[in-house]
Amino acid sequence: MKIIVCIKQVPDTKGGVKFNPDGTLNRAAMLTIMNPDDKAGLEAALRLKDQYGAEVTVLTMGLPKATDVLLEAIAMGADKGVLVTDRVLGGADTWATSTTIAGAIRNMEYDLIITGRQAIDGDTAQVGPQISEHLGIPVISYAQKIEVEGDSVIVERQYDDRYHVVKAQMPCLITALGELNAPRYMTPGGIFNAVKNQADLITVWGRADLKDVDDNDLGLKGSPTQIAKASDKVRKGAGEKVTLDPAESVDYIIGKLKEKHVI
Repeated sequence: MKIIVCIKQVPDTKGGVKFNPDGTLNRAAMLTIMNPDDKAGLEAALRLKDQYGAEVTVLTMGLPKATDVLLEAIAMGADKGVLVTDRVLGGADTWATSTTIAGAIRNMEYDLIITGRQAIDGDTAQVGPQISEHLGIPVISYAQKIEVEGDSVIVERQYDDRYHVVKAQMPCLITALGELNAPRYMTPGGIFNAVKNQADLITVWGRADLKDVDDNDLGLKGSPTQIAKASDKVRKGAGEKVTLDPAESVDYIIGKLKEKHVI
C-alpha cells in the first residue's frame, strides 16, 4: 500500500502573525509548526504502515523552509518527502493550492491520500476535497477512525452528534480530524536519519514538475479568492468590572442581556 499524506507548515500563532502588503501571510517572517489536523493524518498513515507495511510519502507546498516540516514527518516515521516550491506558486488560495498539489500527485503512485480536515491559518476545509475532485477519486471527510479492508477503507465520519460509517474503494482521499489520534513523537534515530539522509529522502519540485495544470490556475493570479482586509488578532479591552452582592449580580446580568437583546 502506498499512502501520500499532505501536510502544511503553518504559522505558530503564539509568535504573532505578520502580513505582506497585499494581505497575504508573510510566512518567511513567522515561527511555524506542522498543522495539527495534518499531524493526525500523518499518525493515521504511520499506524497503517505499522499494521500493513505501507509506504508513507509526505507532500507539502510552501517556501524552501517547509523542508523542516518534511524532516519532522520523516523523523516520526514517514519514508520520504516531496516539497513543491516555486515563486510562481506564492499567494495561492485553496483553488490554486489544490490545483498545484494535484499536479504534483499525478506524478506519484498512491492507494490512499490523507490530508488534515483544515489548516489553522485558513480554516476553510476545502483543499482536501478539492484535490480529490482534481484527481477524480472519492473523498471521505471528517474522519475520526480509519480501517483498511482489502482494497477498501472504512471510515467513521464525524457528523454533528453522531457519525457515519462510510466505505470507499481505493484509491481515495480522506480528510482527518485532529481528534483522530494522538500523534507520536519524533525518535532520536528518526531525527538522525532524516537529517543525515535529507538529500536522498526529500525531493524538490517546481512549476515545471506539475502535471496537467494551467498557469492561469496557479499562484496569486490563479486565485479567485481575493483578500479584502487582513489583520492580527485585535486585543480586547478590559471590559466593565463591578462588585455586587449575589442578588444584585443576577439583576445586573439580566439587565445587560436584555440591553444586548440576548433575552
